[in-house]
Amino acid sequence: MRTHQPRRLILLVMAAVSLTIFGQSRSGSDRENVAERIMRESAGNITIDIPPAILEQIMAPVEAPKSKEQNLRPGINKMYGYRVQVFSDGRNQGTLEARAKARGSAVLARFPKYRGQVYTYSQSPNWYTRVGNFRSQQEANAALDELKRAFPSFSSEMRVVKCKIVVIKQ
Repeated sequence: MRTHQPRRLILLVMAAVSLTIFGQSRSGSDRENVAERIMRESAGNITIDIPPAILEQIMAPVEAPKSKEQNLRPGINKMYGYRVQVFSDGRNQGTLEARAKARGSAVLARFPKYRGQVYTYSQSPNWYTRVGNFRSQQEANAALDELKRAFPSFSSEMRVVKCKIVVIKQ
């Protein structure tokens, strides 16, 4: 049994008990504390009848999620994945954009495989340069290691970030 099924069962039982108790209450004057009423009427023994159709839904196995590859449509797809952030700064506003673009150009000069995958943008007051469209964190970590070896002077600034990526399916 999966771990989330007992939670569903408990929630269903609590809802059924609440509906039964509140449904039997006739007016505001004879309402009492729900816990006291359960204790008084059940003497500690509670029986809950769950219709078979609902019980089947609760106990049904959960389908495995479809792979990301199956969800891709031909063309441009946006999904969550990872990129390597190679530049992030908010100081010296006058030179930020040029420095961010220079960092991206340096990466492209050394790694032409990232052509079309270098993203330089501003989110005030900071500028960022991110590289790649990696579906898994393992792929992004491998690229991070490769970039850190190639650019040791700014390797301390580099890190993997989770963000929306672009995946093109032919």
